[in-house]
Amino acid sequence: MSGQPVNLPGASLYDAVGGMVFFERLGAEFYRRVAADPVLLVLYPEPDDLGPAEERFTLFLAQYWGGPTTYSDQRGHPRLRMRHAPFAIGPIERDHWLAAMAGAIDALYPEPGIRAALWDYATMAAEAMRNQD
Repeated sequence: MSGQPVNLPGASLYDAVGGMVFFERLGAEFYRRVAADPVLLVLYPEPDDLGPAEERFTLFLAQYWGGPTTYSDQRGHPRLRMRHAPFAIGPIERDHWLAAMAGAIDALYPEPGIRAALWDYATMAAEAMRNQD
């Protein structure tokens, strides 16, 4: 369950970006945007405390991109579709999520190949979580 962009032969994206600090910053940037977006905020059962969601998101992304398996160690298999099924995610929610993710990625100024890999995954994942038309 790890992603690896084609321009990083032999290295994980996790290693290429410097490890966990990058993903912690990415999670913080993303959730700063979630907190300011009323379309996204209503999807969270505890909108006044996004800290636990931010931590899960950070750990998931770090693991996906080749980092430690802390997410799976704590929560089991990601089962993203199942975990997101209770929430109505249509094109509007997907687009707001993608906007927040694009802003978070851009805020970290990753090199173009890394940005492309992160964005490709984000667009695929956002569409895969959509469960409404």
